[in-house]
Amino acid sequence: MGKILRINTKQRQFVFEAVPESLQGLGGRALTSKMILDEVPATCHPLGESNKLVLAPGLLSGTPAANSGRLSVGGKSPLTGGIKESNSGGLISQKLARLGITALVLEDKPEDDNYYMIVIKKDSVALLPADEYVGMGNYEIMEKLWAKYGKNTGIMSIGQAGEQRLKAASMQQADPKGRPGRAVGRGGLGAVMGSKKIKAIVVDDKGCGRIPQADPEAFKAANKAWVKILREHPVTGQGLPGLGTAVLVNVINEAGALPTKNFRTGRFEHAQDISGEKMVENMEARGGIVSEGCHPGCVIKCSQVYHGKDGKQLTSGFEYETLWAFGAHTMVKDLDDIAMMDRLCDDYGLDTIDTGVALGVAMDGGLLEWGDGKACIELIHEVAKGTGNGKILGNGAAFTGDALGVDRIPVVKRQALPAYDPRSVKGVGVTYATTPMGADHTAGYGVTANILGVGGTVDPLKKEGQVELSKNLQVATAAIDAAGLCLFVAFAVLDNDNGVQLIVDMLNAHYGLDLTPDDVVALGISILENENEFNLRAGFTKKDDQLPEMFDKEFAPHNTTWDFTEEELQVAKIF
Repeated sequence: MGKILRINTKQRQFVFEAVPESLQGLGGRALTSKMILDEVPATCHPLGESNKLVLAPGLLSGTPAANSGRLSVGGKSPLTGGIKESNSGGLISQKLARLGITALVLEDKPEDDNYYMIVIKKDSVALLPADEYVGMGNYEIMEKLWAKYGKNTGIMSIGQAGEQRLKAASMQQADPKGRPGRAVGRGGLGAVMGSKKIKAIVVDDKGCGRIPQADPEAFKAANKAWVKILREHPVTGQGLPGLGTAVLVNVINEAGALPTKNFRTGRFEHAQDISGEKMVENMEARGGIVSEGCHPGCVIKCSQVYHGKDGKQLTSGFEYETLWAFGAHTMVKDLDDIAMMDRLCDDYGLDTIDTGVALGVAMDGGLLEWGDGKACIELIHEVAKGTGNGKILGNGAAFTGDALGVDRIPVVKRQALPAYDPRSVKGVGVTYATTPMGADHTAGYGVTANILGVGGTVDPLKKEGQVELSKNLQVATAAIDAAGLCLFVAFAVLDNDNGVQLIVDMLNAHYGLDLTPDDVVALGISILENENEFNLRAGFTKKDDQLPEMFDKEFAPHNTTWDFTEEELQVAKIF
């Protein structure tokens, strides 16, 4: 049984606790959301002393299970005002698990302005002064900390955006090569870390042995079959390793669902210039890396390293959402400009989705010209400088729209919509509206059945079947997050009758349990119940579970509208 490590950031003291009965058997998102519900007053200020930041490895993290290295981070979101779980790859999840730490909890708030860093090793925990790192971006601090504590050390840090406590601030994890780019991106949790005056977290599991398993042979057999279905599925075995998530640019554009010019149309005439195919062409010509994992044990390997024209690394983890947000959404077609914006967001600690959408909103407000990538780059630089315009952009799309008097603001619960127009991919639109997280495609990825034909087919332009699709996917996703598995395993699971059972088999073999697939479903339901309960206590109502009125208008090329009522959408929620 693991333990909970609590760090009081005001007193700068720590304590280990046994996992209470109410939290036993939970991991990842299941654990973060339950702890936030139980321990954080829902009406508290997200940057105040009552909010907490909870880091939890998944139930399978630290084991040999393929693609089990995701870390869940939870808290009350400064961006949405509701509960937030955001997760990322990197090294920390598996290292915390091997250290026997079920959750790391940052509590309270310092009264002074001194920054500290947390260093966790096999036999020690230390809070060390970190003022020498204040003002640094994530690239510099990660390089310095790897030099000091050794390669393959888990690092999480905030950049200048987190120090300023901006609402779109991310937390960045070092990837297996020590680079930022594995972002705990959505919801502004980097601002919460900044409010606790924690600049970085270092996790070193040297000296730790393998986590013992109840039935090693059964686990080995289940994991072998698990790897096989991941490698044999056309999405996880071919599409994602070949082009990364950017494989979707041309697919979604062809489907007429690629939001362009702040969601005015679903097709971008320059989509090919920002596509996965173009990205890979540049990487191969410049010596980049087409396919690598974002954490040890990944067999999908959809991450990559993009080089600039000089042949040097420009950015890593170049995702579809980022290509869209800085590309079609803003009408920028220069892939190198988009890569630079991605790098700056990783360095300064900004969510690329909310920042990209904010740039489009700023264009609608006249602050920038459509398609001007160089001006976008300069405005992102302003975030690190702490200028007025930088603070506007760094607080996300909703704040930017409010500041500039714009009424075309694509947000739900003040979080920016991702890269699928809800009028042409209605299943994911239902998820945007109803997930407790605010607009979030990963919470229930209806694109699977709407566009990709994975796990069945649901017409993306019609209402029929969308609420059911989103609801089922939200439950499944919550359970996947609790296990610490990468969301992309869902592609293989949805198309394989034995997929869920293999996850159950690994959990049973590791913990010596006798779970069934029904237990996994029940876990997913309980997570959503906890998250929706927190938001109810925070004051959210069904009025918050709807898209903005800008989506009531017809949308080219399909001439569809967003036509779900509040009552219809409530069916998708689990209370």
